[in-house]
Amino acid sequence: MIVRLTGNVVEVTEESAILERDGVAREVLIPGFAVGELTACRGKEMSLHTIEFIEANQSGGNMTPRLVGFVHPEDRVFFRHFISVKGIGLRKAMKALAEPIRKIADWIESGDKKSLATLPGIGGRAAEMIIAELKGKLEAFALGGSSTNGQTVDVARFNDAQRDALEVLTAWGDPRQDAERWLERAAQLHPDTKLAEDWVKAAYRIKTGAEG
Repeated sequence: MIVRLTGNVVEVTEESAILERDGVAREVLIPGFAVGELTACRGKEMSLHTIEFIEANQSGGNMTPRLVGFVHPEDRVFFRHFISVKGIGLRKAMKALAEPIRKIADWIESGDKKSLATLPGIGGRAAEMIIAELKGKLEAFALGGSSTNGQTVDVARFNDAQRDALEVLTAWGDPRQDAERWLERAAQLHPDTKLAEDWVKAAYRIKTGAEG
């Protein structure tokens, strides 16, 4: 699973960015709210926090691997919440998220259906569904918020590699609070660990009791 991609931003469109490194250029799909920030970074090296998925064509034939990228790790966490709503797939979410996530989370937490329905592809019915399923879960992302159901989005506590490992662990079905605890213990035992995959391995050693 590719959870982070680093390279020079060589091209940005309304739907994607191309990052090049060591002569290899990769296309990464991006949500609307990230276009401006990435455009300003054209020609510079950037790291994008990514989600990997397989996209099928309309006939259900060819399967194409895709990457969705985010400048900030908390944006990726929010995106996972957003696509958990029934009827909000990856492509629809990419188009809909044209505003900063803090603003969207604030609309959801305040039950502002009218504002939420102005997002591209999100009408009144979809706005109601989003609020019904996510309200109370996004306080950490909303303006002035600090927690979500007791789980804080604490991006300062972990470095980039640890946050990427946390995303892998939760994507595999481990409870976020447990994964955070394992990573904190792994950091105490192995502070020199560098790579996300090594943090994942260290966390699982803690989980299985191979290390305490």
